[in-house]
Amino acid sequence: MASCVSDTARALGCRDGAAATHLKFISLFVIFFTSVIGITTPVLLARYFQGKPVYDKAILIIKCFAAGVILSTSLVHVLPDAFAALSDFQVASRHPWKDFPFAGLVTLIGALLALFVDLTASSHVEHGHKPSGDYLPVGTHDVTVGKKVGNTNSDLSNEELVKLKQRLVSQVLEIGIIFHSVIIGVTMGMSQNQCTIRPLVAALAFHQIFEGMGLGGCIAQAGFRMGTVAYMCLLFSATTPMGILLGMMVFSVTGYDDSSPNALIMEGILGSLSSGILIYMALVDLIAADFFHNKLMGSHTWLKKGSFIALALGSTSMSILAIWA
Repeated sequence: MASCVSDTARALGCRDGAAATHLKFISLFVIFFTSVIGITTPVLLARYFQGKPVYDKAILIIKCFAAGVILSTSLVHVLPDAFAALSDFQVASRHPWKDFPFAGLVTLIGALLALFVDLTASSHVEHGHKPSGDYLPVGTHDVTVGKKVGNTNSDLSNEELVKLKQRLVSQVLEIGIIFHSVIIGVTMGMSQNQCTIRPLVAALAFHQIFEGMGLGGCIAQAGFRMGTVAYMCLLFSATTPMGILLGMMVFSVTGYDDSSPNALIMEGILGSLSSGILIYMALVDLIAADFFHNKLMGSHTWLKKGSFIALALGSTSMSILAIWA
């Protein structure tokens, strides 16, 4: 009985709106600057290595580390939080939430949505960038040589298609990460519990560094123009702080905090959707594409081992952060 009373008193002492608001304003600057550091580090490293013999190999290692970070983010951070939100008693005791595992369903929808966007955009890119020259096949059934009639360079066209694909992957990946960042920010902005927010600020700072490195690695390989790179970096860096401000506005207007049923439903649905997108992107467009379809991997055994170690390190570093956030 005494322990229950002390727990209740501790909980009431933690719910201090003024102190929570002060911590949130501090977190806006901390999270923004750590996000900038995280996402710009791989981009700057890529520019440093550009033109050097190890450029392609360095980019591949960075990208594999990024894939590990993103896969761990989706499976260890986002998905468990989404299941927890929709399994909360305030939500799970209602219809239709208690009748069906909606977190798993929305995750599936997110993965299928990412596949649909991938297929649609890839089809559009391939049809829009076909070489205009005609190729006449000559040779045996074992070796067929493309004899060019027009004046379009097929190798250049294939290289452009690969770049366009990488850009598409980076853009869809950023959409998934933005969903996740908005959820984190809004949830924190609505919270009035200073005891929860205080350790969360430090944990989120490291979280944004690693997640930013994941996205930055993909952006670096995609070869965007400087203006586009700056825009994508700024968008990632500003999303979580904007989410925090949005959460504070929602609380001031509605009175809903992060433990209200409506907030939990929104967190669960958006979290599940972003988890599905991130799982698909990490496994299909990053890990499978590099480990099974990258010529560098096949020609250098040490590079394949190094890439796997980078993947494992990325996964481990992000998984450890789940202890705090």
